[in-house]
Amino acid sequence: MIRFLSFSDAGFAANFRLISERGETVPEGVLETVQEILSAVRERGDAALCEYTGLFDRLELESGTLQVSDAEWEQALAAVDSDTLDTLQLAADRIAAFHTKQKENTWLSDDEPGIQLGQMVTPLDRVGIYVPGGKAAYPSSVLMNAVPAKVAGVGEIIMVVPMPDGVANPYVLAAARIAGVDRIFKIGGAQAVAALAYGTETVPRVDKITGPGNIFVATAKRLVFGSVDIDMIAGPSEILVISDGSGDPAHIAADLLSQAEHDELAAAILITTDEAFGRKVAVELESQLAELPRAAIARQSIDNYGAIILAPDLVAAASFSNLIAPEHLELAVAEPFELLPQIRHAGAVFLGHHTPEAAGDYLAGPNHTLPTGGTARFFSPLGTGDFVKKSSLISLSAEGLERLGGSIIKIAELEGLQAHARSVAIRLGKK
Repeated sequence: MIRFLSFSDAGFAANFRLISERGETVPEGVLETVQEILSAVRERGDAALCEYTGLFDRLELESGTLQVSDAEWEQALAAVDSDTLDTLQLAADRIAAFHTKQKENTWLSDDEPGIQLGQMVTPLDRVGIYVPGGKAAYPSSVLMNAVPAKVAGVGEIIMVVPMPDGVANPYVLAAARIAGVDRIFKIGGAQAVAALAYGTETVPRVDKITGPGNIFVATAKRLVFGSVDIDMIAGPSEILVISDGSGDPAHIAADLLSQAEHDELAAAILITTDEAFGRKVAVELESQLAELPRAAIARQSIDNYGAIILAPDLVAAASFSNLIAPEHLELAVAEPFELLPQIRHAGAVFLGHHTPEAAGDYLAGPNHTLPTGGTARFFSPLGTGDFVKKSSLISLSAEGLERLGGSIIKIAELEGLQAHARSVAIRLGKK
């Protein structure tokens, strides 16, 4: 069963470190393998892409078949029933509505006579979206990455998704059509990241790569950063639930398992002020886990990285939550909005007993691409701001330069940069 911990335990810090530091170490050989793949794709382009796709995905491709054709796309759409298409459209509409509220606009101010200052917001020309295709299919990842890019005004959206044995998931392709993806390539892994970062004869180079992936994909994104922008380095998924003993233990157990079923490294943690409630959740976990199709994955996650932690009060629970800065945080308490001001670090916060984390994963509207592994201390969820860049705007009239020029010259001279000072002085008729 899931482990029980308490803040008062002598070995609490050491025991919890086993959970918090999971996934931080890159397995031996991964870095070398990824570096080799990146170099090969950069040097040999499509040829290397096709070789690795045949090796890893058992799919024989050539340059002309790397991209999903219009016929293949239409065939996939025809395989999706209308109710599913309507549901995906509903999710896309809600995601678009939420992210439209995030949009920033170009602005210019003239608060001072003779001086105009502002900021120009420009969408990226082309972005690449990585969609996993291994243990499960993720049409929601397509929507969460492509829809904000479309809302932001990105010129072209390129999607890569592995298709092991040549099997295309129709729901992923349907979501791509609904979200406005322009082109899809049947590639995955580090080789897909390399193709997006460097470009090949067939795959265009992009300005930014977003989307989750396995350790090889994450390592590749880390290595190509600088040649191309990336969203973040995503680690194993995690959920933290804070409970005061109110609510239904079955609901909390279900929410913990919703993350545990993602992968074996996922962490599902409950912090509660009510030990008896925690024990009931543990019993429910065992009962529900036995019924899951992905029980083997969830079992390993719960046994290795799950925990029910006893806290003296909600203040202590919130403080501990801020220390670990969880990806998903549920405030399953009687008065969640009263506890919310004490929360400083979390990727997404789910408030109240009727707000399961799954609502945010799929349909609520906010993005489910969230910072993991404590990076919510400084990273934010994916949003429209990730798909634009900003340029400063500065315009001085002769009067404006006259008013500021002496001070500009003074600072330039303090730094010993005479050409800087001269560029102003020459306009002011000064030596």
